[in-house]
Order: sequence, then structure tokens, then C-alpha cells
Amino acid sequence: MSKQHDRLQTITVKDNALQIAGRSAEQVVEIAGGTPSYIYDRSFLTERVQALRELMPSELKLHYAIKANPMPAVVHHMAGLLDGLDVASQNEMMIAIGAGIDPEVISFAGPAKRAEELRAAVAANIVINVESCLELERLYQLSSNMGIKPRVAFRVNPDFELKSSGMKMAGGPKQFGIDAEQMPELLSALDTGKIDFYGFHIFSGSQNLNPKALVDAHNKTFELAERLSGLVRGPVRHVNIGGGLGIPYFPGEQKLDVRPVAENLQQLMSHRAGSFKHSDIVMELGRYLVGEAGYYLCRVTDKKQSRGQTFLMTDGGLHHHLSNSGNFGQVIRKNYPVLIANRIDGVEKEVVEIVGPLCTPLDIVGAKLELPVAEVGDLVVVFQSGAYGATASPQGFLSHPHVRELLV
Repeated sequence: MSKQHDRLQTITVKDNALQIAGRSAEQVVEIAGGTPSYIYDRSFLTERVQALRELMPSELKLHYAIKANPMPAVVHHMAGLLDGLDVASQNEMMIAIGAGIDPEVISFAGPAKRAEELRAAVAANIVINVESCLELERLYQLSSNMGIKPRVAFRVNPDFELKSSGMKMAGGPKQFGIDAEQMPELLSALDTGKIDFYGFHIFSGSQNLNPKALVDAHNKTFELAERLSGLVRGPVRHVNIGGGLGIPYFPGEQKLDVRPVAENLQQLMSHRAGSFKHSDIVMELGRYLVGEAGYYLCRVTDKKQSRGQTFLMTDGGLHHHLSNSGNFGQVIRKNYPVLIANRIDGVEKEVVEIVGPLCTPLDIVGAKLELPVAEVGDLVVVFQSGAYGATASPQGFLSHPHVRELLV
């Protein structure tokens, strides 16, 4: 039976227990080897990509930003659905190459790439998003030393930001990319004998639920890309416009209406001019593709009262799911959607604090939640947990066991 719970996509419930990919939450935990576990729903990933392709312009290239969830099984699955992969470290690069995708559709971004990372990227023939003038000089030198022309795109820090963005990545002084006003001089002096110029990467922000803000940012991004393309001798083969599409986490947030964003992109892509007219346009997405496909499951190990407050103690917490704890960018902590996975509904309810095993009051799984009465041994599920989970968390903190991950 499907049910709609507050702030959640429709979930499937059978015998009052959450179903994940056709199995009960308890069953998938057993397959994973126990709790705490991240479970990722393969069919949801496929359906999200298919739904996005149906809306977006057919010529738009969709890439997966591995940093959102670099689990190899997830990356391998996404590589088969999308047009390319974007990495942010050498380890992610190896995962991407291991997924069997053509290195020509892998790109590498990062504001402080190490020398060995640059050498690996040049050797692999992936596109390197250059983020500083010194990084470009290093690539010129590697071209001479290795006898390989690096494939280069320039990450540009535009003079605008993505309004209403959960995380602003552009506008003003930033560690990311090269300021747009510095680009004309850099492009005029570009040594195409030493590098293979590929295009631009213009990424202004992430986690946005406001279609008007995304439309405005895309308008400005295309205007900037066309202006920069006019300064380049030869073709501009691709322009990565970033992503920015968000998912709802907290009370009051609504799902992003992608349709007006897609319709505007179609208009922009149809009215390009000059060398920009034939560029591949790449949308690089992470959280939007995988965030809602993930579930974090932990088990109640104790239940106690403290001065009138009921606490559910669990074997999971901020060391596995830092963002859910509120310590990953939140100013005022808000709850992710949380339920008792084996007691989705119940007549008798109680207000509980759900906490983890760490010796810190910051270790919160859910605060002041009204849920069906739970007992020791029950499963707690945190939804919207497919992005920035395991690898974005301090799993070594206090040396508790690492979290398990499973794609089903």
C-alpha cells in the first residue's frame, strides 16, 4: 500500500512496515549485514533520470557529480544512465574510470588540485576544469613533460550568484574558479599548442528549490558563456552550466517544479549564436539525482526517560550522517523526515528525542518528533539520505563501526 507522509515522496507500506525496493526495511538491513546502513533504491535512481530526460531538452547532456554519493555501485549504475561523470578528487576519478565510462566524458573540478591529481587526469585524458592561472601554468608544464596535451575547460567565477541557493558557489570573492573579469586576458594568451581547449564550467550554486532563481541564473550563465565563447579562437566544445536543482528536506519546503527550468533551457539552447551555438551544454547534477533514493537506517538500542523527556538511543548518528545532525551547514537545526520503519503508523504516539551513541549533545538523529511508540530493537529510518551521507561524515569520530552501504 502506498502512502503519502508529510515532506516525503509516496512511500510503500506493507504490514505497517516501510518497503524499500520491494522488500521490508528489516529485510534490506539483513542483506546489508546489520545497522547502521545506507540503503539506495536502484529503481528510484533510474526513474529520476528518466523523468528528468522527459522534461529537459533532448540535446542537453546530463552528468552525475560523484561527490554527492561516490559508492562504486551507485556510480556504476548512474554511468549507464547518464552522458558523463564529474569528479572532485583522484579517488573519485578512479571510481569513474572503473565504472567503464569513456574518459572523454569525465571532468575533474576542484580548487586545489595536487600535482599527482593533475598528472593522473592528464594521463587519463579527462577534461580538467582549471580553477586558477597557476593551475594552467602547471598543465602547460605537464604537457611538455608528459608529451600529452591536457584537455582543459575553465571554471569561471561569474559576477552573479544563484539566489535562494542552499550553498552559493559564485559571485564575489570565491576560492572556486577564475573571476569572469580575468578571463579575457587569460583567453587572449592561451597557448593552444600545449593544451586542448574544451570549454567552460560556470556553476553558481546548489540545493535550490526556486525555479525563478534557476531560470535567472541560467539566463545569466548563457549570456556569460556566449560572451566568453566570442573571445576564443576555434570551437567551444562544451559548457557545463552546473546543477543547482534541490530536493526538499525540511518543514515548509516544496518539491522543485522543474518544468519552467526545462522550458527556459530549451529557449536558451535554441537561440545561441556564434561558436557557442554548437557547444554541448552539460547539466551536472548530484543531490537531485540520488538524494531521495537513499535511506539511513539505525536500530533503537535503549529507551529512557530524563526529566519528562523520552529518549530513543540508537546505534547510528552524526558520525554516519553529519548533515542530518544539523552540523553540515545548518544555522538552526531542522529535522530530516524520520519515521519508525517497522511502525509507520500507530494509534498510540509519543514525543521523542532520537539520539546516537556518541559522547556529544550534537549527536541528534531527530528532535522533538511525534512518532508511534517505539521499543528497543525497532528501526529508525531517515529519508532524503542518498546524498552527502557516508563520505560527508566523520566516521572515525570516537572509533565506532563504519556504516554499511547497499544498492538494491
